[in-house]
Amino acid sequence: MDAESSHELLTRVRAGDSVALEQLLARHLPRLRRWASGRLPKWARDREDTDDLVQETVIQTLRKVETFEPRHEGALQAYLRQALVNRIRDAVRRAQRRPSAVPIDTNMEGDETSPLEQAIGRESLDRYDAALASLRDEDREAIVARIELGLTYEEMAVTLGKPSGEAARVAVRRALLRLAEVMRDGR
Repeated sequence: MDAESSHELLTRVRAGDSVALEQLLARHLPRLRRWASGRLPKWARDREDTDDLVQETVIQTLRKVETFEPRHEGALQAYLRQALVNRIRDAVRRAQRRPSAVPIDTNMEGDETSPLEQAIGRESLDRYDAALASLRDEDREAIVARIELGLTYEEMAVTLGKPSGEAARVAVRRALLRLAEVMRDGR
C-alpha cells in the first residue's frame, strides 16, 4: 500500500466517490481489525463487538477527513488507528458509567401486594393471568406492553412492529376486548 495511492483515494472520497471509499475500507479495515482484536474488554462491550466498532470508526472518520493531510507512508493508517483508540476509550468509559448487571431472582416473591393486586384482588388477578395466557401471543404482548409496562402507543408501535401509534392503540383495544370476553366466559 503506497502513500500516493491512498492519498489519491482519499482525494476521491472527499469528492464523494463511493468506490474510492470502498477501496480505502478494503485496504485499511483488515489491518485495523487485527490491531483492535482484544483491545475492547468483554465487560465494556455493549451491543457492538470489536469488528463493528472498527468498521463504524473507519467509515465515520473517512467521511469527515477533509482536514487530514497524509505526510508520510502509513499516515492514514495511523490516523485511523488513533480514531479507533479514541472510540475504544469512549466505549470503556461508557461501560464504567453503566451499572453492573445483576441477575434477577425470578423465584423471589415480594412480601407486599403489588398495586395491580391491590386494585383487582388476588382472585381476579389469577383469572386475569389465566385469561391472558390463553390469548394469542400478539394480543398478550399488546396488553402487557400497555397495561403492565405502561408503554405509550408510539413506543408500542416500535415494539409490536405496528406502522403507527394509532395502529398500536387499535391492537390494544382489540386485545383487551378478547381478554374481557375470555374472562367473562371463564375459559
